[in-house]
Amino acid sequence: MKSPYQVILEPVITEKGLAAKESDPKAKRGARSGQLVFKVAPGATKVEIKEAVQQVFKVKVDSVRTSIFHGKERRRGRFAGHRPDWKKAYVRLKAGEKMPEYAQNL
Repeated sequence: MKSPYQVILEPVITEKGLAAKESDPKAKRGARSGQLVFKVAPGATKVEIKEAVQQVFKVKVDSVRTSIFHGKERRRGRFAGHRPDWKKAYVRLKAGEKMPEYAQNL
């Protein structure tokens, strides 16, 4: 059994991630509403992500969507390398759940 902190690596604090978090939870289902965005372990499943978020933030999770980002090639002069692949999870909370504050004072 993995620790929740091995599954959830860090929150994604970008304009798009904060917009998904702060949008209106009464919006249509297709709209981004009440979502948390995390960088998660590449081998983590949706069930593991759901359980980890519920344990760490003490909230009820409605759904989890994931996407895998492949690392880009990076060059420094004649030397080439790759950034690592990483996985992002969009976690939607159930209606009526309070949004945890992990990105304050930005």
